[in-house]
Amino acid sequence: MAGRGTPLKDRVALVTGGSRGIGLAITKAFLRCGASVAITGRKEAGLEEAKRELHDAGLTRIHTVVAHSAKQQQVSQAFDSAESKFGVVSIVVNNAATNPVFTALIDTEPVALEKILATNLHGYFLVAQETVHRLRKHGLPGSIINVSSVAGAHSWEGLGAYGVSKSAVNMMTQTLGSELGAESIRVNGIAPGLVRTKFSAALWQEPQREQAFTSKVPLGRLGEADDIADTAVFLASEEARYITGQTIVVDGGLTTR
Repeated sequence: MAGRGTPLKDRVALVTGGSRGIGLAITKAFLRCGASVAITGRKEAGLEEAKRELHDAGLTRIHTVVAHSAKQQQVSQAFDSAESKFGVVSIVVNNAATNPVFTALIDTEPVALEKILATNLHGYFLVAQETVHRLRKHGLPGSIINVSSVAGAHSWEGLGAYGVSKSAVNMMTQTLGSELGAESIRVNGIAPGLVRTKFSAALWQEPQREQAFTSKVPLGRLGEADDIADTAVFLASEEARYITGQTIVVDGGLTTR
């Protein structure tokens, strides 16, 4: 698990959707690596539960903000709140995502597609834009990490609309990485395979379904949230100082087959 040493010491991070699943795992890893972390979410109860869990683990440099990443004013207020608590945010993880449907793309209701794109793409853009505006204001370098999915590069049954949103995120990552490199603002992505979280439970919670899936993974298991968190720590740290515009696949080898 990430947390050996303090590669993120004195850094301030913001993680959207940081109260559970991959977002919470990234938050824990960042805290253990020395960062102060603000997390956003749409439900105060979920944020408070995450805060209690973190405090119980001795991780207290945490700040919670109720905010919807697809709402520009709420995004700006979240950054204001984080800065007033810890200082300028220089690491941002775009993680908040939604997928309310599990169906063929052609059968997806337009309203569902709009909701998916609003959070998974438009929200990522708003957060990235706010990050860059503030880093430019202070003349600081930074790291933006977009949590994508293998479904953004390979079609996945039932995840058509979600995959479309993540494919767009991959291109946004590449484009922003190219545009912002001269300002020392790195933009990278992580594309997980199937990770054991509540968000993806419908894909693995039945033992037969899980066994059928893991039989296709060269490393022979589902991903865990910590697998993604460790990659996020690397991308946020100086160890990844010469990496930008890339989306790193973390899927146990699934997409090699």
